[in-house]
Amino acid sequence: MQRRDWLKQTLVGILGTSLGLNANRSWATSSGRRLVLVELAGANDGLNTLVPVRNDHYYRLRPNLSLAPDSVTGISDELAVHNSLNPLMALWDRGELAWIQGLGYPAPNRSHFKSIALWESGGDGQLAGRRGWITHDIEHSLGRNVVDAHGISLVNSMGLFNSSGGRWLSMNTPAQLLVERESTDSATARVNSALRLVNERMQELDSTLTTLQARIAKVPKVTKIGRGALGTQLQHVLQLVRAGIDTPVYRVRLEGFDTHEGQLGRHQRLLSQLGHSLADFRNALMRDNEWDNTLVLTYSEFGRRANENLSGGTDHGTAAPHMMLGGAVNGGLYSTMPDLGQLIDGDPAHTMDYRSVYQSVLSDWFEIVDNQFKAYDQSGLHSLIRPRV
Repeated sequence: MQRRDWLKQTLVGILGTSLGLNANRSWATSSGRRLVLVELAGANDGLNTLVPVRNDHYYRLRPNLSLAPDSVTGISDELAVHNSLNPLMALWDRGELAWIQGLGYPAPNRSHFKSIALWESGGDGQLAGRRGWITHDIEHSLGRNVVDAHGISLVNSMGLFNSSGGRWLSMNTPAQLLVERESTDSATARVNSALRLVNERMQELDSTLTTLQARIAKVPKVTKIGRGALGTQLQHVLQLVRAGIDTPVYRVRLEGFDTHEGQLGRHQRLLSQLGHSLADFRNALMRDNEWDNTLVLTYSEFGRRANENLSGGTDHGTAAPHMMLGGAVNGGLYSTMPDLGQLIDGDPAHTMDYRSVYQSVLSDWFEIVDNQFKAYDQSGLHSLIRPRV
């Protein structure tokens, strides 16, 4: 395919849909709020992230991997966070950071591929959904004509944004939208109906991509934020926000959490990248007066086993805590810590269905009360997000 670079890097995820960009819109989303989903790919070890420092079972299960007192920072009588997340402690102190404990689902699946498909589609331990968990409600609540793109993924993956409609886009950088389009062999296009469809779609998108190019070109250079790949992705999100792209959902990814061996050093570096990147992102949005319009939520395919393995690491587990950050977040601890004395097949039992968090995001953040997760118990999260002023 002569357009292979363009197709691979830019529009793989939106074939069969259209991307309408309105040059006259302000950049704030039509709901006035945006969600940034941060995937901790590989399965983050929750026990060494939000640490039960007074729990004897924790030290018994992890004689070598348990964190020493000088490696953690206390946030309650029973819990502490890994010191690598200290850049986020200012947010904790300001009440802008919440920890939601024990997230998981019934009949947990320990396959990376299957479990991330469940988290990204809102499925249970048996079946994944056919579309991204957020796509249907965002499309039908905001409509097809009120946003530039319903969601933008800053990684080349569209599982979270699977949809038969809407405008869901995947790119590595905003600059990829400006790639020079090459001509396609017309004879090949006549033979290959799929390629012909692609050509038609490309022609349809040319004018809207020109509009996007003009927006990005006007944005002042975004100062580097955070560390590593995650910092770069959040920098791109900031660039798109400042360019006036009207998008309610962004998705970024930090890879490397599959820590089967040598976990202590690897986990420390990953959490340091996470902490510095999210803190810098928050500070940049504060300067832009946009932090109150932004909600950040981490997710991962599962947690890790409660006990350490013989390779200085941990294997695939189940329940784990996740963070929610934002100017409208009521910071604190939500749900309860899994009982390390009552493990199921070596794993902590989840104490909250992760779809309750999705219900909170949709109903309390985007104000989509009649959403697909409304049946899930949200009682433990009723004050997590402050009402719109």
